[in-house]
Amino acid sequence: MRSRFEPDRQLNARMVVTMFLLGLVYVAFVAALIVLLKSVVLVVVIAGGLLVAQFWFSDRIALYAMHGRLVTAEEQPRLHGVIDRLCATADMPKPRVAISEMDLPNAFATGRNADHAVVCVTTGLLRRLETEELEGVLAHELSHVAHRDVAVITIASFLGVIAGLIVRFAFYSQLFGGRNRDQNTAALLAIVMAVSALVYAISFLLIRALSRYRELAADRAAAMLTGKPSVLASALTKVSGDIARIPTQDLRTAQAFNAFFFTPALGPGTAVANMFSTHPSLERRIEALAEISAQLGEAGGKPLDEA
Repeated sequence: MRSRFEPDRQLNARMVVTMFLLGLVYVAFVAALIVLLKSVVLVVVIAGGLLVAQFWFSDRIALYAMHGRLVTAEEQPRLHGVIDRLCATADMPKPRVAISEMDLPNAFATGRNADHAVVCVTTGLLRRLETEELEGVLAHELSHVAHRDVAVITIASFLGVIAGLIVRFAFYSQLFGGRNRDQNTAALLAIVMAVSALVYAISFLLIRALSRYRELAADRAAAMLTGKPSVLASALTKVSGDIARIPTQDLRTAQAFNAFFFTPALGPGTAVANMFSTHPSLERRIEALAEISAQLGEAGGKPLDEA
């Protein structure tokens, strides 16, 4: 699928490198589990089955976790109207449209490809943004679909999820089953937990390196398509400021999907969390949009396909 969203060769290169490195880690991880657990069939079936399930049903999983539901044009004419215009401008298939009944102002795109993509916005976002600002946010999300990085980040996050689950399983097995287990089994669980923790740490860092760049790429593509980088900057500022006032409990519920969100669900005073955030800082994104605004000013302020 080729759309009018500006292609990003650096993003493509980063996605290839990230997937290659994660693939090596994944193969090594599976091999280590086979050696430790001494069951090729069990490890391959479970790991392969979970990978296929996450990739194939990623849109349904995300919507379920975020309490989202698909909506028709009759239910949400404003939302559908903006997406219709953007898809026509970008010359790309229209994704399914969903609403999440959350006050957290945010949006995300998910799905294994453009034909099975979903763009979901929260009611909090719809209530807070003007139509032009909403257009900028949705253009950002559609660019993720057009660049295919939604599928890549879905697959990339899988390894970290599995490694994290194994760490928890091994930890609780050690904690609650120690009396009924010999020393060899306990040592095996400790090794599995250590290997899984290492894999989780590697995948964590690789995903964040890719995710930060892909957000800047999506900002740029959205600004160039709409020709309104200042409006996108306004939406970013408004959403980020309002997220800081959302109750901490609500933020924690959404943080598992930070890699997919328009802007991360982080509250105030989270310096360490910001250091390992899936997104670049608000200041960095605003600075990049200001540079694009200057470029568009030189080109007459037109969208890329009209310049």
